[in-house]
Amino acid sequence: MNALIDTNVILDVLARREPFFADSSLVLDRAERGEFVAWVCATTVTTLFYLAQRSLGVEATVAKLKDLTSLCNVALVNQSVIDSALQDRFADFEDAVLHHSAVLAGADCIVTRNGGDFRESSLLIYSPAQFLAVLNQRKINP
Repeated sequence: MNALIDTNVILDVLARREPFFADSSLVLDRAERGEFVAWVCATTVTTLFYLAQRSLGVEATVAKLKDLTSLCNVALVNQSVIDSALQDRFADFEDAVLHHSAVLAGADCIVTRNGGDFRESSLLIYSPAQFLAVLNQRKINP
């Protein structure tokens, strides 16, 4: 299974945001164990750098992003992703870009805490808790 992990889920882990930290960190733990192929959008990496470097500093932020990108593949944002996002019906352009980047990467789903933002998605949308349940079910019924 290929899953693109939304920016908010990664931020939950980096900032240890409660009450979301536990499920979000478990998603990344399961990726690290190889239970699914994890993706992050290229825009997620740039957004995380911008947000994290203000509180962590550049050096610590770079280290965290290196860890993230060693665990997760980076889904491309190219001309076709932008063109598709501009033509789509998503309320938020950034979410449209993330969605089309996930499609280009071959993702089966998007893991996000903002499922309502992806109503127009052609992919399955899971919260971190829902995604963990799917992974658990796959372990029981491979």
